[in-house]
Amino acid sequence: MSKQPRGWERSTLGEIGVYLNGRGFKKSEWSDIGRPIIRIQNLTGSSESFNYYDGEADDRHTVRDGDLLVSWAATLGVYLWSGPDAVLNQHIFKVESHVHLPFHRYLLANALADLQRHTHGSGMVHITKGRFDATPVSVPPTREQERIVAAIEEHLSRLDATVAVTDSATRRLRVLEKLIITEASSTLAPSADWRAVTVGDAGSVSLGLQRSPKRHSGPSMRPYLRVANVFEDRISGDVMSMDMTDAEWKRFRLRDGDVLLNEGQSPEYLGRPAIYRGEPPDVAFTNSLIRFQANEDVDPEWALLVFRSHMHNRRFMRESQITTNIAHLAAGRFKTVEFPLPPLDEQRARVADARKGLEACARLRIEITRAKKRSAALRRSILAAAFAGKLVPQDPDDEPASALLARIRAAREAEPPVRRARRGVRGSVS
Repeated sequence: MSKQPRGWERSTLGEIGVYLNGRGFKKSEWSDIGRPIIRIQNLTGSSESFNYYDGEADDRHTVRDGDLLVSWAATLGVYLWSGPDAVLNQHIFKVESHVHLPFHRYLLANALADLQRHTHGSGMVHITKGRFDATPVSVPPTREQERIVAAIEEHLSRLDATVAVTDSATRRLRVLEKLIITEASSTLAPSADWRAVTVGDAGSVSLGLQRSPKRHSGPSMRPYLRVANVFEDRISGDVMSMDMTDAEWKRFRLRDGDVLLNEGQSPEYLGRPAIYRGEPPDVAFTNSLIRFQANEDVDPEWALLVFRSHMHNRRFMRESQITTNIAHLAAGRFKTVEFPLPPLDEQRARVADARKGLEACARLRIEITRAKKRSAALRRSILAAAFAGKLVPQDPDDEPASALLARIRAAREAEPPVRRARRGVRGSVS
């Protein structure tokens, strides 16, 4: 076990704070008025819309401006609430800190990053309350906590400025990519020999094979692509299999140059297209996808460009039906969508120009991603140095952390058992 810096003490997350879990609100309790219900997606930014609660709530479930919150299931994160009085949904802790609150915030961020790295599997993470409370941490003297926070925020302010630049570059790059795609297939200045046709005139359109429980096993299991495999201009190889007859295999097997589009998706991704270029090999497709097979006078790459333009311009949305937040593009309606058709040589020239522009964007995206990774690594290094006692010097005149921890333990022991179990002590113990 490594030696602690002067005045520091080993402790646990559970000793330096109390973590109050939110309440499981039923859908029947949701309202359009009252206090907002803070859910994980409201903290991560994946959803800006709130549900509301117009009833009474325990203080333990009430969140006020400046409260520290920790999401501990699915997504691990530390957040400082900045908003009106709210109520807290389950799977989020409200922190009642016994140490300097800004220090506690950064300490939690560092501890959660360690927990994330040491949790097997990827994606969704769930940490039990017992494991969370038992997580070991090193606690410096209170005065040093304050100096550490000042140093962290000085370093991170510069780092945040860099991150803001890369985020802005990412947004601009996304706009540029859409502009390249839409302008390449634009008919604003077509030559005289362009034709205005429909998708159905430009090629054949079909839906894939219907999945059913009876196909989950059988003598002729064949791999297939589904909506989860088809991204914009990219097909993933995570395939599943189902039983199909030889006739079905012949009918639904994909061929090089087939363009696949999402039949059902969230509205902004409806009709998301990709070309099948032989990978993964020997696969069929399901009826969650639409297949377009180009006529001889249509380059499949041109068709892909047109469909990408329609997706970004939300043209497919005008032909869709929406059920439970999922938009559907019927094959019959898809056939009626306009399809600009220049001569083959012009199709190929425009595709080549667009490819050059998109490849340049891809190179820029790689550099932006590298810059973001460097920033994330530097952020981790700053926090690691801070909590190893290497970011600011120790002051021998500081009251040691052992005295702080002794007061925390004494205050907790002096609490009535019910209060100790339900609330803890708010703020730092001084």
